[in-house]
Amino acid sequence: MPAEAGPAAEGPGLPVPAPDTYTGGLRKVARIVLLDPADRILLLHGHEPDDPADDWWFTPGGGVEGDETREQAARRELAEETGITEVDLGPVLWRRRCSFPFAGRRWDQDEWYYLARTTQTATAATALTELERRSVAGARWWTCRELDRAHETVYPTRLAELLRTLLDEGPPAGPVTLDTEIV
Repeated sequence: MPAEAGPAAEGPGLPVPAPDTYTGGLRKVARIVLLDPADRILLLHGHEPDDPADDWWFTPGGGVEGDETREQAARRELAEETGITEVDLGPVLWRRRCSFPFAGRRWDQDEWYYLARTTQTATAATALTELERRSVAGARWWTCRELDRAHETVYPTRLAELLRTLLDEGPPAGPVTLDTEIV
């Protein structure tokens, strides 16, 4: 990804999107609910660039670039942020609109969460922007139980409940619209 002017990973909160990734005032975003063979989910650990104590966990993903599809954006962002390229990409599970402050600005996003499975569990960010390097502290695989018991901030905020439903019932028949989150 290009430097700060280009699209980047985001969560609440991560790097600055390019203006052409917006439609109707909302940034188009593709996220990945990545599960390993043990049904653990991969989350990235992010924080404000100048305040590591202001931190949270979020799913890999980022803004749609140019004329790529959300599915293409999901695969690209996953590779850039985690180094994981061997995935079985499934359906869109959830859709969410969110608004959050980051690096002195407010970001408004329309996020689609894709289900993906992988056997590749080693992670290594391969193409982070300078701002991402200052605001992404790493990645971790979480069990549903760990996520449910976590005291850390996780986005979307109902992720533990959503993951439990996914693991118990399988993917929904169509994307579920989650409540809008404004941070």
